[in-house]
Amino acid sequence: MKVSGFNEAVALAVAKKESYRSEGYQFLRESLEATLKKRSKSKQQPVSAHVSAEELLEGFRRMALKEFGPMAPTVLQYWGITSCRDIGEMVFNLVEAGAFGRTENDRIDDFERGFDFHDAFIAPFLPPPLPSPTPMIPSDSLLGDQQVLFTK
Repeated sequence: MKVSGFNEAVALAVAKKESYRSEGYQFLRESLEATLKKRSKSKQQPVSAHVSAEELLEGFRRMALKEFGPMAPTVLQYWGITSCRDIGEMVFNLVEAGAFGRTENDRIDDFERGFDFHDAFIAPFLPPPLPSPTPMIPSDSLLGDQQVLFTK
């Protein structure tokens, strides 16, 4: 079904699967635009409107960390996004609504090979591991054969 605008496509997608909020779809679109912009600046690849699942997921991850920092998992969860599969489902909902395009090779399963949300959005903000403690030497081994008596 072809729609007249992105907001209409989002409304159709949200109606189809209410677990994803419209803000998440807007953020997905912004991530796609940022990915295309970064690609055109790098000139590593020919500029094309098609973005692979891997590229889109990386752009989404980068933008979520930039925009929300340590709050990214909370914001994304509020929008209903808890895995790369969710991002793929949202993309294909927008494809079905006519807002996004796809090639015959694009599959929703491509999004399952993305990153782990914990590694992407939580691990970067965890404190570094504590250094391993140095072993304590029992005090009696420091004194050798001497014995010390404490008296009042």
